[in-house]
Amino acid sequence: MTPELPYGTWPSPITAESVAAASPRIEGARFVDGEVWWGETVPAEGGRTTVRRRLASGAVEEVLPAPWNARSGVHEYGGGAWTALDGGRLAFVEKQDQRVWLLAPGEPPRPLTPAAGDVRYGGLTWQEGRLLAVREDHDGRRRPRRDLVAISTDDDPEVTDLVADSDFLAQPALSPGGHHLAWIAWNHPAMPWDRTELRVGRIEDGTVAEWATVSPDAATAPLQPVWLDEDDLLYVDDPTGRWNLWRMRLSADLDHRPVSPADADTGGPLWTLGPRWYARIDGGRVVAARTNGADELAVIDLESGEATPLPCPAIAGVSVEDASGSRVLVSGAGTDAPAGLWLVDADRPGEIVTVSGGSTPWDAEWNPRAVPVTYDGPHGPVHAFAYPPTNPDHTAPAGEKPPYIVFVHGGPTSHVGGAASAKIGYWTSRGIGVIDVNYGGSSGYGRAYRERLLGQWGVVDVDDVVAAVRGLADAGLADPDRLAIAGGSAGGWTVLCALYRSDVFGAGISRYGVADLRALARDTHDFESRYLDGMVGPLPEAEELYLERSPLSHLDRLTTPLLIEQGLEDRVVPPSQSEALRNALAEKGVPHAYLPFEDEGHGFRRAETIVRTLEAELSFLGQVFGFDPPGVERLELD
Repeated sequence: MTPELPYGTWPSPITAESVAAASPRIEGARFVDGEVWWGETVPAEGGRTTVRRRLASGAVEEVLPAPWNARSGVHEYGGGAWTALDGGRLAFVEKQDQRVWLLAPGEPPRPLTPAAGDVRYGGLTWQEGRLLAVREDHDGRRRPRRDLVAISTDDDPEVTDLVADSDFLAQPALSPGGHHLAWIAWNHPAMPWDRTELRVGRIEDGTVAEWATVSPDAATAPLQPVWLDEDDLLYVDDPTGRWNLWRMRLSADLDHRPVSPADADTGGPLWTLGPRWYARIDGGRVVAARTNGADELAVIDLESGEATPLPCPAIAGVSVEDASGSRVLVSGAGTDAPAGLWLVDADRPGEIVTVSGGSTPWDAEWNPRAVPVTYDGPHGPVHAFAYPPTNPDHTAPAGEKPPYIVFVHGGPTSHVGGAASAKIGYWTSRGIGVIDVNYGGSSGYGRAYRERLLGQWGVVDVDDVVAAVRGLADAGLADPDRLAIAGGSAGGWTVLCALYRSDVFGAGISRYGVADLRALARDTHDFESRYLDGMVGPLPEAEELYLERSPLSHLDRLTTPLLIEQGLEDRVVPPSQSEALRNALAEKGVPHAYLPFEDEGHGFRRAETIVRTLEAELSFLGQVFGFDPPGVERLELD
C-alpha cells in the first residue's frame, strides 16, 4: 500500500541541486565539418555560456574554455553570441567586454572588434564568407544607436558599417552571390511582434548602397528572411493572424505568395537575436516549427506547400538551429526532457540522435504529465497546462486537496508549452500542483490572442490567471484555500496585481517583478522603453492609468504574504522596484522576505541562486499553507 503523507511533505529525489544541474539553456547550434557545435549555459560555473562540440565518434569536447563566457548584451537579452566559421574557428561575444573574439584551433582567442566604450555585438552569423552582426552603441548616448556590420577576421580586423536607418535591426541574410542583404527592422514604439519591416538592400563595395521595404503590409511583423537564390526570398509573416511561411521574388511587382498556410505559428516574439523557426534542407524543402499551444515540426515542400509531420522529442520552445542535407538541429524541451538538443533527419524520421540534454537524473515516473486545459474567462478562452502532484512512492490522505501554484510567464508577450520542467517537477513531486497559464497576451495562439492584452496589462492577465486557477478549484482538483501565484519580470507584475485585485491567492512569489509602471517607463532599457505604450498607454497622456494600475498605488490592498527575489545587476527591472515593495510591506507589517542576489541580472543563471530560491520558496509556502517540508532550511519572514 502506498504510504500516505500530507501534500507538500512528500520526500522527493528532485532536489534543488539537481534542478540547478538540469537547468542549462541551449544557446544555438551549428553543423561544423562533420561535427555538431552548440552553446550551453553552465549553472555550476556562474551560469557562463560555453560552446561544446560532439565529434563523429560521439565524444563531447569543450570548444570555449573557462573563464570565457559567450553572452551578448544587445537589447539586454542578447542572443546570437557565437557562430562557427570555416576552418574550425569560433567567433563569440565575450560577456565582460562585449567585443567579438576569434578562437582558432591551437591559438588563444584574439579580439576582432576594438575596445570602444559601451559598444555591444550580437546576432553573429557567418554567411558567404562574411561575419555579420548587430552592433549596439551606447557610448555617450541617451538612446543607443544600432546598425548591421560586417567584421573581418584577418590579422588586421576592421568593422564595416552595412546599414542602419531604424531603431532596431535583426536577422541579416546575405543572398548566395552576396549581391543583396535582407533584414528585419522596426522602430519605436512598436515591438517586433507588433510591426516590423522586411527590407532588402543592394550590396555595392561591401556595404548597402540602397535599400527598400519589401514587406507588403505595414501592420504585420515579418521575421527570419532566408534566400533560396539571388532573387528568391523566403520569410515568415502574419497577415492572416498567424506567422506562416511566405515567398517573394525580387521583381518589379514584388510577388508575394504563401507557401503552406496553417492555423499555427512558424515564428514568435523576437526577444533575443538567436531563435530560428525554420531551416532550408535539400530537395526544395524546409523543416519548420509550428506552434498552436504546443510545438511540432513539419517538413514543407516549397513548391506544393505539402506539410508532413516530423517526429521530434521537443514540444516547447522549439528552435530549428541549423540544417545540413536532410538533417536539422532542433533545440527545445520535451515531455521527459527539461532542455535538449536533437539531430533529426527528414529522410529518416525514426533516427533521432540526442546531442545534449534530453534526460533527467531521476526516473521518468517522477515527471508530471502536462494536461492541456482551457477555461472560460471574462475576455475569452484561457489556455494553460496543469501539472498534478506526481510521486510514485506517496499519496495524500483521503479527502485532502492539494495546494497549487499558478506559474505566470514573463514577457508578457511570451509562451509556455506542456514540456517537462525540472522546476515544475520539484513542486509536483512534493505534492504541490502547478498550473502554467498562457494568459491573454501570450504568443503561440495567433495575433488576436496576443493582442488581447493591448491597453489591458494588469487587467486581462490577472483575470485570466484567476479564471484558470478557479477552474481547477471548482473542479475539485485544487484546495481553494491554498493557492499561490509566482512569476518573474512581467509575470511578477501579474503576481502583484493579482494580489491587490483579487482575494483568490494566499501567497505570492515575485521574482524581479514590476511594481511601479512610471518608474519602469523611466528606468528600463531602450528595447522595452516604449513597450508600455501598447500594454497600457503612452505617456504623459496615460499617466493616471499608470498610477491606477501600479501595485505600489494600492498598498492598503497588498496584505498577502509575499516572497520577493531580485538580481542586483538587473537593468530591465532595476532593484529599486523590489526594494520599494519590500519597504512598503515592512512598514505595513505584511509577512514577507526579500532575497537580493549579487552577480544576477534579469533571470537567474547561477546554480547557487537556483538552489537558494527554490528552497526558500518551498519553506515560504510551507509556513503560509501549514505544511512542514522536509530537508529545507526555514526561511525567516519579516
